Amino acid sequence: MVRLGPFDVSILAADSMGVRSLATVVNACGVRLGIDLGASLAPRRYGLPPHELELKALERALEKAAEEVQASDAIVITHYHYDHYMRDRPELYSGKRLFVKDPEHNINWSQRGRARRFLVEGGVARSASVSYADGQSFRVGDLTLDFSQAVWHGEPGTKVGRVLMVRARCNDESIVFASDVQGPADPQAVEQLRAWAGARLLVLSGPPTYFAGFKVPEEAVQRGLEGLMELIRARAAETIVVDHHLLRDLAYRERLAPHLQAAEEEGVRLLTAAEFMGVEVNQLEARRKELWGREGKAEGGEAEEDYGE
Repeated sequence: MVRLGPFDVSILAADSMGVRSLATVVNACGVRLGIDLGASLAPRRYGLPPHELELKALERALEKAAEEVQASDAIVITHYHYDHYMRDRPELYSGKRLFVKDPEHNINWSQRGRARRFLVEGGVARSASVSYADGQSFRVGDLTLDFSQAVWHGEPGTKVGRVLMVRARCNDESIVFASDVQGPADPQAVEQLRAWAGARLLVLSGPPTYFAGFKVPEEAVQRGLEGLMELIRARAAETIVVDHHLLRDLAYRERLAPHLQAAEEEGVRLLTAAEFMGVEVNQLEARRKELWGREGKAEGGEAEEDYGE
């Protein structure tokens, strides 16, 4: 756990730590809050399947996520991509207080189907106390949770759908979690995060630079990088953790060079999840060709699911 004012924060798993995830646990105001407790791997990257090291990292990440689902007093699921909840273990959520993306409104067909399988067919809607969180605020003990309206998972209009952002408030201080906003590339997300400025911590996904011009338009990636710069200049948080999609690019530090300079100028700490947790950056997916010891195929050989998760 990393102590930030009244918050103890642990990022359990992330792309900088070997798996697709931003699973986070927060202890504050006597409440243990789990956010997006899940993890996955790219089924194909460079035309190659996951390496054994990735499979072992995933096993560890899922074990930690399962433990925290059981230990948490409340759980947030910002959207229904498989790296953000335990889709195969719905029984873990029994008796939990659960705040989720509305499964019927402002949601694409893929996430709607996944939500139905998890909440209805998996029995979670019956076994847990489930609240649709879009645009709402809730109290859990002395902890306040503020949720954004649904914002785009990257650029406006993207086929992969929408996500929620959440702010946790304790003793007049806050932290913010904005997974999969990809920069943010959505002006509405930038506006909301600016409105929540002054947080101790902001955790978010950087843009998928590894897909720029292939599955994601160049201009969308650029808009995501610009959105991140806006948040740094606005001092949205004392510490900004940028990870997830961005860390699938081995050249992520080159992409972030202007942002790291701006963060230094503004007195903002800009870190990966691994750096925040004090461990070495380990981009297993991005290193898959190296791990397999061969060239692999071009990016164009990847499966569609690699981006949509």
